Amino acid sequence: MNFEAFFKSELEGLHAEGRYRVFADLERHRGNFPKATRHTPQGPKEVTVWCSNDYLGMGENPNVVAAMKEAIDHCGAGAGGTRNISGTTHYHVLLEQELADLHGKDAALIFTSGYVSNWATLGTLGAKIPGLIIFSDALNHASMIEGIRYGKCERVIWKHNDVHDLEAKLAAADLKAPKLIAFESVYSMDGDIAPINEICDLADKYGAMTYLDEVHAVGMYGPRGGGIAEREGLMDRLTIIEGTLGKAFGVMGGYIAASAALCDFIRSFASGFIFTTALPPALAAGAVASIRHLKASPFERARHQDRVRKLRTALDQCGIPHMPNPSHIVPVMVGDAAKCKWISDLLLDHSNIYVQPINYPTVPKKTERLRITPTPLHSDEDIAHLVDALHSLWSRCALARHVA
Repeated sequence: MNFEAFFKSELEGLHAEGRYRVFADLERHRGNFPKATRHTPQGPKEVTVWCSNDYLGMGENPNVVAAMKEAIDHCGAGAGGTRNISGTTHYHVLLEQELADLHGKDAALIFTSGYVSNWATLGTLGAKIPGLIIFSDALNHASMIEGIRYGKCERVIWKHNDVHDLEAKLAAADLKAPKLIAFESVYSMDGDIAPINEICDLADKYGAMTYLDEVHAVGMYGPRGGGIAEREGLMDRLTIIEGTLGKAFGVMGGYIAASAALCDFIRSFASGFIFTTALPPALAAGAVASIRHLKASPFERARHQDRVRKLRTALDQCGIPHMPNPSHIVPVMVGDAAKCKWISDLLLDHSNIYVQPINYPTVPKKTERLRITPTPLHSDEDIAHLVDALHSLWSRCALARHVA
């Protein structure tokens, strides 16, 4: 087989469909977010970033940056090993304590990313609990899907956010089989929110554990940033809450919060935890500072929601179609892969606005979109510039507008 020809042919197919991903070479500057320098063959240009998952701008928060610098000065760059072999520093212990407190759980366990925490935890539960059936929402993240596959247990997929379909599938399953319901709170592409209370009711009725992925909600919702479950007073009803340190908290890493026995079980059996180097102490220290800040400060969340409302209103005034939802995700719908990429390229090259196109397989074909994520640091002028640029491009592309 000519492997190189195969690789090139597959890549050419992505180019032809308008789905080939191109990295934007960005240099963020502390104190100037959401502005960044974009490095191009023609030289550097300043751009405004509208698709960052640093939802609250905590990646440049002075408390976070200072904590990371202090940790590096105190104990150096890396952890020096896996958590089991010399890699557990006091910063890791403090971080797990902060996360357990944030979610009202006995314990927490940190991983190198949110992807790994989902993959390792769901995979380990699926592999180790005899006869476990995992009921997975149809729109769960790839990391959850891969973890469930890795566990090689029975899996049942239920219609997205449809509690009637979930109950029908729970009722049809073996009554004696152990069960786990896996779902997300905020779904990152459509921005809709799961009916957590109703799902917990079904879990109680059918004796199932619950696994809630809050990666797009932690830091963002709830009086202390504990997520949608905290906002709705439901954290105590969930068996496992999973989250990330790389979005609203502005650093890097993933975690679960649960009972002490469950966290110890994952710590003791999950290969994705056991056989990987621990997070650098500086990352753990920065995460601690970020979590503590957002537990006490409501300003970032309030300002953030104000920016989201202002952007949605401006889009409505121009008839730019965006998917309605109750979260901070603003999906501007294009519905064509090539046009979506073309609009993104023009925004970047001519308006210095960076919004990454979201195409298949991340979203279904014909639902291609620009996934816009306002932050507390976007100004009124930033919003006006973005909406004016979209207004002009919508006319050039002859795309349909929303009529209120």
